[in-house]
Amino acid sequence: MNRKYWIASLFLLVFIFTIVIEAHAVPAFARKYKLSCSTCHAPFPKLKPYGDDFAGAGFILEEEESERYYVSAGDELLWLNRTFPLAARLEGYGQYEGDQDVESDLQTPYGLKLMSGGTLYKSIGYYFYFYMDEAGEVAGVEDAYVHFDNVFKSNLDIMVGQFQTSDPLMKRELRLTYEDYEIYTRSVGLSYTNLTYDRGVMLVYGIEQTGTDVVGMIINGNGKVESGSDHKFDFDTNKNFGLRINQGVGSLGSIGLYYYNGAEQKGNIENKITYWGPDINVSAGPLELTAQYMVREDSSPFFGSWEALQDIQTTGIVAELIFSPYPDRPRWYLTALYNRIESDLDDLENEAAEYAGINIDPLAYHTATLSGTYLLTRNLRLLCEYTYDLEYEFNRITAGFVTGM
Repeated sequence: MNRKYWIASLFLLVFIFTIVIEAHAVPAFARKYKLSCSTCHAPFPKLKPYGDDFAGAGFILEEEESERYYVSAGDELLWLNRTFPLAARLEGYGQYEGDQDVESDLQTPYGLKLMSGGTLYKSIGYYFYFYMDEAGEVAGVEDAYVHFDNVFKSNLDIMVGQFQTSDPLMKRELRLTYEDYEIYTRSVGLSYTNLTYDRGVMLVYGIEQTGTDVVGMIINGNGKVESGSDHKFDFDTNKNFGLRINQGVGSLGSIGLYYYNGAEQKGNIENKITYWGPDINVSAGPLELTAQYMVREDSSPFFGSWEALQDIQTTGIVAELIFSPYPDRPRWYLTALYNRIESDLDDLENEAAEYAGINIDPLAYHTATLSGTYLLTRNLRLLCEYTYDLEYEFNRITAGFVTGM
């Protein structure tokens, strides 16, 4: 069959499949408060400012709170949800990727996760999800934390658990594209540190007078790993630290600065890691631009004495532009996403890698993406996306669905 006709058939098949999916159920918070998904999302999973405030308040709508939602059993220190809040997210895609061993792929489903979030007590919330199926594998628990809101009746929030260390920047789980924010996901050499999931404590403090938000983190630094025989999750005695300062600029948007410092150890060799970089968010009418420039520096990412493989710098850019034509409950969106990663590792001569006796995986990454989203229902959105790889000069076309139940 002609390749063009095959691609057209693939898109038609995915579109038909998304239409017949049952999509009348609504997620947990919408069920509880009898609110549309569009109250917090635009579109789901992307949060509106109101949705951010709702999550930041421990998933409580104070103006809507009522004893009918909870079971206290006559104990003023008990606040059980009357019904356990449970939701699911299902997504599937059809994909064509040129110049690959497998050019076409039906990723149906690509992901299936069970989610729960709600209230433990006044000003205390929780959230977690379990990835039952992610790209064909059980990924297990990813986000899982308890959230203490307005600690000591101040503007301090504390989150304890497992979360993504890039969450204060651009939330990967809330993006509208299949294409990821790549600089956050990459590790360098044999390092196990990146800006995805880790275990620790996050503190958030808002200064109302100046419109400034300060986020601090203390984390293990070695990501989402299984515990060892001693039931410890951290590989070494080091703890890593993150800091983000975000300054609001009126109604226009915000500018921020991120800094992360830590170390990891294998044997007697330590790799010191630093991230730093500015970010910006600008909203103007139907357009919203979010951009991040990030620098990562590793002192010894291969944990060896090879001079050529020390003091490695990696830089990344991620920029996302979202066009939403109608401010009041739009049904379609356009997203443009740009990713670029460059690293000193990619400039090393082959002789250095051969001398060290290791394989060096290239970190260079350079893509441009245009993605369209259409809401078939409030909790079922269709996606059609084109990505061009400027580094290796090939195309990727993705069509699919994301639904919340």
